Amino acid sequence: MKYRAVIFDLDGTLADTLEDIADNMNRVLAQKGFPVHGYDAYRFHVGDGLKNLVARCLPENARTDTLITDCHDRMMAEYHLNYINKTRLYDGIPELLDTLSSQQIKLAVLSNKADPLTQKICNILLKNWKFDVILGASDRFPRKPDPASALFVSEQMSILPSDICYLGDSDVDMKTAIAAGFEPVGVSWGFRPKEELIENGAKRIIDHPMQLTDHCEP
Repeated sequence: MKYRAVIFDLDGTLADTLEDIADNMNRVLAQKGFPVHGYDAYRFHVGDGLKNLVARCLPENARTDTLITDCHDRMMAEYHLNYINKTRLYDGIPELLDTLSSQQIKLAVLSNKADPLTQKICNILLKNWKFDVILGASDRFPRKPDPASALFVSEQMSILPSDICYLGDSDVDMKTAIAAGFEPVGVSWGFRPKEELIENGAKRIIDHPMQLTDHCEP
């Protein structure tokens, strides 16, 4: 199929945010006297919002609502100060965005990262391109994979879901795309393995960003 718009996940799709997420969370864990985790472990902790990340990082016997909330608030404070120390766009993403923009393909970002952080990161990393919508998690919509936020983005762009590609790196992204009626395309350079994407409905897996341009409408 040919796409008229592409909606991107942020973490693990457009940008490698893993080390900044891990460093900030590990600082919080160390402050509280809990064990820290290696970067690879965080590949499976991210994707469902920071509160779920915090819960997964805490020892099982410490996952009380009070402690999760406290560590979440500390994590948010740390992350707002240290949100782009190591974060960068993946290789090939600038070239992809240049090509899609030249073809007048509409662009959007839909993330489960808190909206203020999503906006801050995108305002720096994506300032050279026009995105019709940049939307992170907030109380306005349920988190992905609920399709409400995805369909809102589609409406804002005035593009039918059937003409939209959703590009992501996790099961949550593929489920979101399917629920919203988008074309689910997985990326192999992100945080999760290809098998997870295929098992959750990815129509294609791309290994380099520019492979997406073969399916866009000039």
